[in-house]
Amino acid sequence: MKGSPGKSREALLSPDALRPVLDEIYEGAAERDAHPDFPHAPFRALVRAGVLGMALPEEITSPGERPRRFPFSEEWSTLRAVSKADGSVGRILDGHFNGTERVAALAPEPLRSRELEEIAAGRLLLGVWGADPIPGEGEPARLSKAGGEPVVEGTKTFCSGATGVDRALILARPPEGSPPGPPLLVYLALDESVEVDRNWFRGAGMRASESHRVIFHGTPVLAILGEPGELAREPYFNRDAIRTAFCWAGMSDRAVDAALDTLAAKTGGEPDEALSLAAGRILEAQATIDRWLEHAARAADADPTASLSPFAIHLRERVARCCREILDEAARACGSRPFAVADDLDRARRDLELFLLQHRLEPALARAGREEIRRRAG
Repeated sequence: MKGSPGKSREALLSPDALRPVLDEIYEGAAERDAHPDFPHAPFRALVRAGVLGMALPEEITSPGERPRRFPFSEEWSTLRAVSKADGSVGRILDGHFNGTERVAALAPEPLRSRELEEIAAGRLLLGVWGADPIPGEGEPARLSKAGGEPVVEGTKTFCSGATGVDRALILARPPEGSPPGPPLLVYLALDESVEVDRNWFRGAGMRASESHRVIFHGTPVLAILGEPGELAREPYFNRDAIRTAFCWAGMSDRAVDAALDTLAAKTGGEPDEALSLAAGRILEAQATIDRWLEHAARAADADPTASLSPFAIHLRERVARCCREILDEAARACGSRPFAVADDLDRARRDLELFLLQHRLEPALARAGREEIRRRAG
């Protein structure tokens, strides 16, 4: 990845080097929340720091750099830090890392090498868009043909980064008349055939994530990646899910800092027993998140080919529950003022509550419980 002359990727991505980038992202977060737009400036800063290349495979490097893939522990902790600075930026970065891994694993040559080199140079930002429209929002995205070449027609929703990413991996249905089956993972270059409905997303949270409805009008296909149902392939599927949990954790970190700063200011450093207990519960929930995510990162680094499915749903459920505990304790302890003046706690709560609602964990948790009961029954 392009960076300062004479500096390695490791030097660019050291905590000391990243601190100014994170500070810059955080300082603009409130303005982006108030006046939503794609966070171009934060991503320019992340390009300069080398962050967009963290999920690249080891053979894609700039001249003179030591080839290696960054450990998941480093990539994911960086994503958590970015999400703490601005949840919207973290959400888009999450999708970019997910997409980079899939292109590296599945894209045919020479497309693969060309795309990964553009990512390494900071010239491509990727999104992964899976959500289908509900009735009344348009027809689901589907493969078709135009001039004998594959194209995509139809609609996707919750398309994070829609007004700023360069490529998208989307789930599309097979062409009309094909046998029913799982959706296909389709890789697209986003050109003038892509219509972004900026009036669709009016959420209270993650306002700068630009998670709009997108309509494809014969958008050319760069590649169909893998087989039908490819998005659920391991080890990538649950690695994607855990990566998203690091985003949740970063947003909750912002809520923790905002709540504790508010309590310190309100009490002058002498809280009563009730506020002290609330702070203790907030810290306990944060520590629980830390332990789960440390376990996941160690497992991923120990064997990048292994599926994390044995514990991924339990991790996500526990992290989500701890995030909600942090938000609830913080709101009760801090009272209405943070939400009346829209400070950091208010923004973190809006971002995190919306993001958590996009992931339905109960069905997977129920499935895990059902399978264990059936196993014991015999």
